[in-house]
Amino acid sequence: MEKSVEKLLARYRVDSGKGFRLRDHKPDDDGGLDLEKDGSEALLQRGVQYLSEQQDMLYAQDRWALLCIFQAMDAAGKDSAIKHVFSGVNPQGCHVASFKAPGPEELDHDFLWRHQQWLPQRGQIGIHNRSWYEEVLVARVHPAVLDRQKLPPRLVGKQIWDERLEDIAAYERYLARQGVVVLKFFLHVSPEEQRQRFLKRIEEPEKNWKFSANDVQERQHWDDYMKAYQAAIRATAAPHAPWYVVPADRKWFTRLVVVAAICHALEGLGLHYPQVTPDQRRGLVEAREALQG
Repeated sequence: MEKSVEKLLARYRVDSGKGFRLRDHKPDDDGGLDLEKDGSEALLQRGVQYLSEQQDMLYAQDRWALLCIFQAMDAAGKDSAIKHVFSGVNPQGCHVASFKAPGPEELDHDFLWRHQQWLPQRGQIGIHNRSWYEEVLVARVHPAVLDRQKLPPRLVGKQIWDERLEDIAAYERYLARQGVVVLKFFLHVSPEEQRQRFLKRIEEPEKNWKFSANDVQERQHWDDYMKAYQAAIRATAAPHAPWYVVPADRKWFTRLVVVAAICHALEGLGLHYPQVTPDQRRGLVEAREALQG
C-alpha cells in the first residue's frame, strides 16, 4: 500500500483509547486531498477492485475472517458506504447483518448472543450494520432500553457501562485470537449535515421511506450520544480491534477511507492462494491428459 494512503489512514485510526477526544476529529475533514466528488470515483473503483482481489484469496485460503462493524448517527451514510465499498466482492464470501431493536427471544439472552449468530466464518467477510455497541450507546442514552433487558436488579449498578465495555473489549480480543480481524468504523457526521440529509428525505419523494420522526427526536440527545461514543472508543480501541473515526460529511470521502482501511487490513494478513502439493500437481497433469484424450 502506498505510503500516502497509510499516512491518511493513520489520521483516522484509533488503536489506543488513551487521550482520545472526539472533538479532535472533524466531520468535514478531507484528509488534505485535492479532490472533488467526481474525481474520487476512479480512486474508489481501484479500491473496490483491490478489495475484490484480496477477498478472493481470503476465501480460498480459508484461515482468516474479517468483521467490519459500522456505527453512526442516523443519516451518516452507513448503508451507502456498505453498498459502494463492497460492490465488487463475491456474495458467496460476504454477508451483511443489520441489527434493529432486539425482540423477545433476543432479550431472553445476554446482549452479545444475537451478534454471535452472525459472526463470519473463516474465509468470509461479515458486515454488521450497527452492533453490540448499541448496548453502550442507545441503552446508555435511553435507560428504558436497559430496563427491558430483564437483568437481575443487583447487576444493574453505576458501573454497568464500564463493565459492558470491558466485556466487549475482552470479546473482541477473543475474536482476534481466533483469526477474526475486527475493524470498527464510526462514521462521524456533523449535526448540520445530518439536518440537511433529513430535509432531503422529506423533500424528495423517493427518499421519504427513509425518514422517521424518531430520527428528529434523537437529535435532541446529540451531546449524550457523542459522550457515549467517546467513552466506547476510549475503552475498546486496540491494535487488534481498531476504530476508524471516519469523516462523514462528504460521502465520497467516507467511502474512500473505509475501502482503504479494509484493504490495508487484508494486505497485512499475507493472503495467498493455497499451495498445490506434489500429489495434487500430479493429479492435475493426469486430469489434463485425460481431458485431452
